[in-house]
Amino acid sequence: MADSRLARTQSDLTEFILHHRRKLTPADVGLPSGGRRRTPGLRREEVAALAGVGLTWYTWFEQGRDIQVSEQFLLSISRALKLDDAECCHLFLLAHHRAPPPEAYQEQSISPYIQSLMDELARPAYVMNLRWDVIGWNTQADDLLGFGKREPAERNLLRIVFATPDLRWLPDWQQDASRLLAQFRCDLAVAPEDPVMLDLIDELSRLSPDFRRWWATPNMDGYVRGITSITGTDGKLQKFVHEMLIVDEHRHLKMVVYFALKTEGLR
Repeated sequence: MADSRLARTQSDLTEFILHHRRKLTPADVGLPSGGRRRTPGLRREEVAALAGVGLTWYTWFEQGRDIQVSEQFLLSISRALKLDDAECCHLFLLAHHRAPPPEAYQEQSISPYIQSLMDELARPAYVMNLRWDVIGWNTQADDLLGFGKREPAERNLLRIVFATPDLRWLPDWQQDASRLLAQFRCDLAVAPEDPVMLDLIDELSRLSPDFRRWWATPNMDGYVRGITSITGTDGKLQKFVHEMLIVDEHRHLKMVVYFALKTEGLR
């Protein structure tokens, strides 16, 4: 049974690579056309050269032979074949039976379409990466949490919650902070040894005694993706629930959308 599953995976891998190799033209990757070709797409030697890998090794890989290839090899093939994030993820699942590395912290941005989607929403929304850095938001979210006023390094939801000196605009700070931390702990399981994730934990442990204490003695009683209670500039209490949408599975980008529950005056 195991051998038949492996054979199907190898066959699927070969078909996947051939499909994407044959979709590309030399012009797509900056190569001269070289006249008419007997078969469409790039040649094996061209893909190997673009990826910077040996032709024999690439040929065996494309043929689905039982060889071990590195993470870097797969990433190089992905770039040579111009795979998008979903396609790169599929290649890793076929070859390594797992998703690509999370690359939790890098120079990231969102597409104009995602930004347009957020701008059209009639409620606060922002996009976070695995490290909880906020890399995109709409006007309503900016009015609520002031992302645009912060330096890029400070646009991290955990840093905002735990390291902002004045948190009077969070009436339920202790409950929210504890539950956000519980949710982040779940996200950390995706990349438990990622150095930039660990650097964030070390930084917040230095900046916040509460973070340091709760991280050492985790409370997993509740989880939230966003802040549930905020005091507006008009002195009114705003309560929210949240929904989370996957923006980019490979890059671990998630959109958090806030839905107002009620607004009531503070006494």
